[in-house]
Amino acid sequence: MLTQLVYILSADVWWSYALRLGLLFLLAWLVSRLSGHLADRLLGVGQMSKEGRQMRPERYQTLRSLIASTITFAGFVIAMILALSQFIQAETLIWMVGLFSAAFGLGARPLISDFLIGISYLFEDPFDVGEKVELLGVEGIVEKVNLRTTALRAPSGELLIVPNGEIRMVRNFSRGLFSPATVSLKIAAGDLPEAIPLLEALGREAVVLLPNLLEPWRVISESGEMGQQTELTLLVKARFGSGAEMRPRLLALVHERLQEADIQLGS
Repeated sequence: MLTQLVYILSADVWWSYALRLGLLFLLAWLVSRLSGHLADRLLGVGQMSKEGRQMRPERYQTLRSLIASTITFAGFVIAMILALSQFIQAETLIWMVGLFSAAFGLGARPLISDFLIGISYLFEDPFDVGEKVELLGVEGIVEKVNLRTTALRAPSGELLIVPNGEIRMVRNFSRGLFSPATVSLKIAAGDLPEAIPLLEALGREAVVLLPNLLEPWRVISESGEMGQQTELTLLVKARFGSGAEMRPRLLALVHERLQEADIQLGS
């Protein structure tokens, strides 16, 4: 009878423990499901920058993903510690957590590096969701950023998952100051004394004729070679993202002015 009573009490205790553990991890799961909404609340407070400007949508999405994953990670870590505290005394638990952290730090340095770099993205702004970047020699569009990895969509359609700890250099195509719209043309050597001043004057005029031109172009000879024909290069800076659109207009304008001055282009 006594043995049966002990067994019943023991079963009740284990059911109590199981119920507590279930509630802890259920709460952690709920926190992970609500992490996006919590991130929205946190970002809603600081959505305006210090200069009073609205936060960029791309930056908002990046921070939202990072904060949500941080909340999820913290929720499950806290649930795990509280679960262990049901069976282990506080002093022993602190000692075990410290020992486990040291062992985990030595054995999982790449993983920890990924998380630390991901946390740094909360304060730095190397790239955002939707921007075109080059990571580890691969160009693509950033689709998602979390604490451990960055999802990059390559131009060929593949999705690359890049560990944050592997990212050492970022080439961000979406934050350029200008786009090049360089034009090359061949001029007969005898026409150079007339062509060069004409092209320099046209560069100053083109800033007014073509609004996407940032400044007058420079006329240079990249090869520096002399002969019956000389190749000249117009170094053109267009507004960012407008380089490809500007080049045909530049070609048409230069060709028209050279024809008016009776200067023939070489083959």
